Amino acid sequence: MATASSEQAATPRDTVPTALNRYVELLRAQPPHRRLAQAVALTLAVRELAVAGIKQRHPRADREEVRARLAARLYGRTIAARHYGPIPDDAV
Repeated sequence: MATASSEQAATPRDTVPTALNRYVELLRAQPPHRRLAQAVALTLAVRELAVAGIKQRHPRADREEVRARLAARLYGRTIAARHYGPIPDDAV
């Protein structure tokens, strides 16, 4: 059972309930493989936006630094450091 706080976090504040209900209906009507494909596409889009933000804030960062900064953002500094070595101090 979802808690009140998790339900609130899942409800967009900028969407009227009728629109949200229709969106959920449309999602539920799709076959699982289509929902999965949409989730993958959204995940890739979010990753691309994160990389673009890192490159904008750190224009001199090489490919490895961008990857390390992205890993720190996605997985935390400890895990990122295990896979990419030292993480810049200002990486979040």
